[in-house]
Amino acid sequence: MHEIVDLLVSTIGSLGYFGIFALMFLESSFFPFPSEVVMIPAGYLVFQGEMNLALVILSGVTGSLAGAWLNYLLAIKFGRRFILKIMSNEKIDKLELYFKNHGHISTFTGRLIPGIRQYISFPAGLAKMNGIEFSIYTTLGASIWATVLTMLGYYMGANQELLSIYLKQITIITIMLLAVLVFLYYKRLKKNQTL
Repeated sequence: MHEIVDLLVSTIGSLGYFGIFALMFLESSFFPFPSEVVMIPAGYLVFQGEMNLALVILSGVTGSLAGAWLNYLLAIKFGRRFILKIMSNEKIDKLELYFKNHGHISTFTGRLIPGIRQYISFPAGLAKMNGIEFSIYTTLGASIWATVLTMLGYYMGANQELLSIYLKQITIITIMLLAVLVFLYYKRLKKNQTL
């Protein structure tokens, strides 16, 4: 395990900021590539004084946004034709209506959930979510995620066992906080509808 960590750290170090951007672009598009193996080693390199914290996070966030836009544009161009093979027009219309009303909260929270974060851009593109809104909420979610992973690498990068424990705990806490956020959002929405 220690050899793998050393390899990741040296690879991120040699690729530099553009490497972080490119790898996070891949992670945020439809390629299955975990952001943990990019941002945590980069955070460790910040701790060692080899990289700049702000530039690491900026590279990660812009890479995530660029990858998300690739998925968004692919969904706009090819999504409906592809989805029609597995979903009826009626269900697609419901999805589009849902994203028209709740796309901002779905995009933001989706960016913070592992396994969903890479694919949340597809329904946003399929529903033709406003591009500026899509960019804002994608950037907000990606910024939180990239910052958390970078800081984990900064504070605990040398201790892999501790890192593994805290990463699991942070993922669980994030999902719980998102559940509360979504609950409060829908509660407020229902309250506004009854007024």
